[in-house]
Amino acid sequence: MSEQDNKTTLEMPTTYDPKSAEQKWYKTWMEKGYFRAGQHPEAEPFTIVIPPPNVTGMLHIGHALDFTLQDIIIRAKRMQGYDALWLPGADHAGIATQTKVEQKLREEGLTRYDLGREKFLEKVWEWKELYLDNIHNQWEKMGFSLDYSRERFTLDEGLSKAVREVFVKLYKKGLIYRGKRIINWDPAARTALSDIEVEYKEVNGNLYHLQYPLKDGSGFITVATTRPETMLGDTAVAVHPEDERYKQMIGKTLVLPIIGREIPIIADDYVDKDFGSGAVKITPAHDPNDFEMGQRHQLPQITVMDETGTMNAEAGKYQGLDRSDCRKQIVADLKEQGVLVRIEEHVHQVGHSERTGVVVEPYLSTQWFVEMKPLAAKAIEAQKAGNGVNFVPDRFERTYLHWIENVRDWCISRQLWWGHRIPAWYDEETGEIIVSVEDPTNLPEYAGRKLKQDEDVLDTWFSSGLWPFSTLGWPEQTEDLKRYYPTNVLVTGYDIIYFWVSRMIFTALEFTEEIPFKDVLMHGLVRDADGRKMSKSLGNGVDPLDVIDKYGTDAMRYMISTSSTPGQDLRFRWERVEQARNFANKIWNASRFALMNLEGVTAADIDITGDLSTADRWILHRLNETSRDITRLIDAYEFGETGRLLYNFIWDDLCDWYIEFAKLSLYGDNAEAKKKTQSVLAYVLDRTLRMIHPFMPFISEEIWQHLPHKGETITLAAWPMYDPAFEDKDAVAEMDLLINIIRAVRNIRAEVNVPMSKKVELLIKPGEQAVLDIINRNAEYVRRFCNTSEFDAGLEFSAPDKAMTSVVSGAELYLPLAGLLDIAQEISRLEKELQHLNSEVERVEKKLSNQGFVAKAPAKVIEEEKAKQADYSEKRAKVIARIEELKG
Repeated sequence: MSEQDNKTTLEMPTTYDPKSAEQKWYKTWMEKGYFRAGQHPEAEPFTIVIPPPNVTGMLHIGHALDFTLQDIIIRAKRMQGYDALWLPGADHAGIATQTKVEQKLREEGLTRYDLGREKFLEKVWEWKELYLDNIHNQWEKMGFSLDYSRERFTLDEGLSKAVREVFVKLYKKGLIYRGKRIINWDPAARTALSDIEVEYKEVNGNLYHLQYPLKDGSGFITVATTRPETMLGDTAVAVHPEDERYKQMIGKTLVLPIIGREIPIIADDYVDKDFGSGAVKITPAHDPNDFEMGQRHQLPQITVMDETGTMNAEAGKYQGLDRSDCRKQIVADLKEQGVLVRIEEHVHQVGHSERTGVVVEPYLSTQWFVEMKPLAAKAIEAQKAGNGVNFVPDRFERTYLHWIENVRDWCISRQLWWGHRIPAWYDEETGEIIVSVEDPTNLPEYAGRKLKQDEDVLDTWFSSGLWPFSTLGWPEQTEDLKRYYPTNVLVTGYDIIYFWVSRMIFTALEFTEEIPFKDVLMHGLVRDADGRKMSKSLGNGVDPLDVIDKYGTDAMRYMISTSSTPGQDLRFRWERVEQARNFANKIWNASRFALMNLEGVTAADIDITGDLSTADRWILHRLNETSRDITRLIDAYEFGETGRLLYNFIWDDLCDWYIEFAKLSLYGDNAEAKKKTQSVLAYVLDRTLRMIHPFMPFISEEIWQHLPHKGETITLAAWPMYDPAFEDKDAVAEMDLLINIIRAVRNIRAEVNVPMSKKVELLIKPGEQAVLDIINRNAEYVRRFCNTSEFDAGLEFSAPDKAMTSVVSGAELYLPLAGLLDIAQEISRLEKELQHLNSEVERVEKKLSNQGFVAKAPAKVIEEEKAKQADYSEKRAKVIARIEELKG
């Protein structure tokens, strides 16, 4: 809407209706394409790529925080004149999504194997479309200014090509290899997991002490284990080479109980001779440390379970038992043989699958791995040389470096169907492995060969690790990649530094030779009001759409963003959302008042130069100061402090003071003064709405469209920048004095219980002529807001005999008592109040001196009575002092 079609205040409803405004303006913004990047090629680019949500369900309140912070940044940058791109997208979320779809199939009595790979994937794509639509709906409801023309999905063709390109390049460099190693295995999902997909939980378990007899009958060695079922795969017992207890046994043979297998006693420095018995059982196929030791000593690797956690043929008579059932049975058998000498309770950390929740099994398996050390070295070098990313808060740099400096090879293959199929083919006759970006079965050089593609898919984080540059067109050198990469900031939770942030950094350095983003803003988790993590089991989760339905999008956005501090968790409180809604209503009501006094004013009429009142000059100074600080704080990602400054400026400076002062000009007879105040009011309100817009986009647009303005939308209106010309320390000094005088008089009124409607006599004795000049210049303000019957100011005043006195910086204030109250009547009132307080103090003291009450009453009740005693006593003392003062 242009300035020519300004609406009048009569068309602005008395109350704000969030639902109609939100629907109307988001639709308009989308139709007009205001959020599409690239429309101003001369502008400096600013890029954020959204952390892609998983297509596994609805967005939660943590997503709302994460995305709202990004929207605040991108909206502010767009208004500051940047070519701002906020690129949306979603993640296929391999195991998470497949698990959801398989659960749905189980409800129908089916498994993925019943459908086959192709039909199953059709089901998953249907799921993806449904839940991506849900995500789009939530993004719209939350008012996010995304450039949908550039939306990406981790399984779309462009990103899939990037994944294949990276895989092939790393393979050719020898940094991707296929090998048989111990990995984390999820028996429920039947897939490998990376280390960071394992959640360690404290479990109350047992430590089983077992005796393994020497073959020659000369004794035994005692070992301890938390997992007795794995002894079926033992291939050695290890001791420290310097352990005097076992030196003579090294090289001898033990007989494995139950199984009867002969296993050697070996020496290895890894063993801690001071822990337990100093001897440890070695199960190379079921423990990562044992695997490494087995490699050093060329020990056999015996796998005793299958991929479902069921004991296999190598487990002998326990074949077919679930691993937990096998443990119970084997413990009973060991007891019967007299081999189990002791069971002690043992609290230890046990790995669980992040997705399915089952206990993870260390499992010997042939998988694909990325050799991490060379990739990590580049990232470490860049960070330590000062060429890395800027973590906010900076303490997370230590977290990042600690992980990447101690990184292990990354298992990237997953035994799933949903995801990027590994671009490796096997020649069924020769066994040759062919790794290729293109399907080799379509290439002439492989014609006639029997090639079969690897069945596995890649870890989800392999593709999302390429997100900042693959979404912009890499490996092609697209115009978007050249213009918008590297990106400017990544906003994400501190809980995925390992999962995602670090992977994006080292893959970007390897394939683009640049860091993927300049800043990484880490926010915390959104917890409930009691500080508990939100979860389905606790039933304490919050749906952002429920918050929006109750209080509106702007209230939800403002509360959640301004309650956040970088790197810290925040507590969600409904009362804070209500406060944010009240703040939005305050802005609405102040704007309605302004518009009532701006009817007929157009943008061309606004003139804030020339002779302005003290209040006009002061509010322009405060606006200027606030815009400077808000800009700085948004750039520093200090959204909580930004919210505090905005709230104080709007509620206190603009509404409580300036608008009240402006009424004198707006309702007065001075046409020129009225015109100036109208201009200042329109100008300040316009700029205030622009500053609040990134936080509260809907209400700011709705109000702005009613104001005198230029341009189509506040989303593209210029950001209020600091201007030294508005600096006015004299106006600040004058307003500070006036505000302090008004507050002091109001405090005196409250102290003697005199309502604001009653006029009072006021005398002011300034400390110097300059202060007297200020008071005389602004006498109208003093008379109006102190509501005086008589008002005078002078350097020679003496304090009246009977007066209430207050001192402000630069002046003394006197309010004669005769003008405030009937002294005799006030003394009578206070003496009645004293009688009441005496009786209350006496009642409480009697209660507390009653030994029967003190002995039987709960501690909380006694504390409450003591608090009443202190309160009544304090009030009584004040009343006595006041009576004496009045009588004097």
